[in-house]
Amino acid sequence: MPETATITIDRPDRRNALDVATCERLVAGFEDAVADGARTIVLTGAGRHFCAGADLALVHGTALGAVLRHLLDTVVDVPVPVIAAVHGAALGAGTQLAMACDLRVVDPTARFAIPAAKLGLMVDPWTVQRLTLLAGHGPARAMLLAAEELDADTALRLGFAQRSGDLGDAEAWAHELAGLAPLSAAGHKLLLNTLAAVQGPGAVGAEAYDRVWGSADAREGIAAFGERRHPKFEGK
Repeated sequence: MPETATITIDRPDRRNALDVATCERLVAGFEDAVADGARTIVLTGAGRHFCAGADLALVHGTALGAVLRHLLDTVVDVPVPVIAAVHGAALGAGTQLAMACDLRVVDPTARFAIPAAKLGLMVDPWTVQRLTLLAGHGPARAMLLAAEELDADTALRLGFAQRSGDLGDAEAWAHELAGLAPLSAAGHKLLLNTLAAVQGPGAVGAEAYDRVWGSADAREGIAAFGERRHPKFEGK
């Protein structure tokens, strides 16, 4: 039985942007790894980047949103430690996926961002709370309100990332963790997830979320991204 497993986001021609099929393959990979007895899992990206986010051509479709949520929940809920080996871009859904992992190893090229404000979009309460818990309140505000990036050095300084290194370093750490007591790891992960459970945004938050995603600004932001131009937001 394997003690560790490495799962790769394999869509390098799109900088590993997530579409429905990719999310479904990743969910199956995590489920298979646990079923095969893996005690730790490493998640990485093929090519030069970890994951450049959700495929924006599909982002308004309900299918992608639902399957991405299922993927994030799967990573959070598997009863073994998951280590993200991050290199290059981890943007939007890429940052969400890295945050869903329990630990993060970053190489010097790693960068994290939630560019929703540049696209006229809004992230869910889970992302806001998880980012705040992992990076701190001030950095989370900068990333969400000013769309600022978090580079590898800053991620390490803040404790958002735990170690510096490449995929090999992440896999070596995974082998170390696989030698620890698996029931302890599962129990501690369950308690950590319970403490990090999201409180509902309430009616006001839900109303704001629906208003943003249904806005003309959201359509303009995605169109501008595809056309490689600056968006013109009007607050409508």
